[in-house]
Order: sequence, then C-alpha cells, then structure tokens
Amino acid sequence: MKLSSIAGKEIVNLATGERLGIIAESDLIIDESNGKILSLIIPRDRSIFSLKRDKKFMEVPWKNIKKIGNDMIIIDYEGSI
Repeated sequence: MKLSSIAGKEIVNLATGERLGIIAESDLIIDESNGKILSLIIPRDRSIFSLKRDKKFMEVPWKNIKKIGNDMIIIDYEGSI
C-alpha cells in the first residue's frame, strides 16, 4: 500500500467513537532498519485559533490500526495524549 492511497482518510477511534483527524495531518514513525511502520502520530490540537504553543500528540502503535477502508482508518486505542 502506498502512503498516497491513505492520504485524506479520516481517522476514527473504535474505543471512543471519536473522530481524530485526517491522515494528511498526521505523521508516521518508521523503523529505519526494516522500513516497517511503528506508529501513527496524530495532532490533538487542530484549532487555528488556539494560542497554545506546545501541541499535544497522540501516538498510536501501528498494531492498533484495525481497518483501512475506502474513506476512513479505524483504530482501537484507549491510551492518553
């Protein structure tokens, strides 16, 4: 699967039903030694009016990605930001 094929998909948390953002706004952590994806980094403060300088992120292990569908990516994650 190419990264471009998942760009623009919405991320939804199965555990909470929360919409977390769009994959284009997120980052991936990749193991340089083997090229495998380790985790997905999702920004939690997406407001353009926010005055906070330190952004909060949610790091979701790749094993918590349950389904990549046509329109969204379903994760199952109960961790905290």
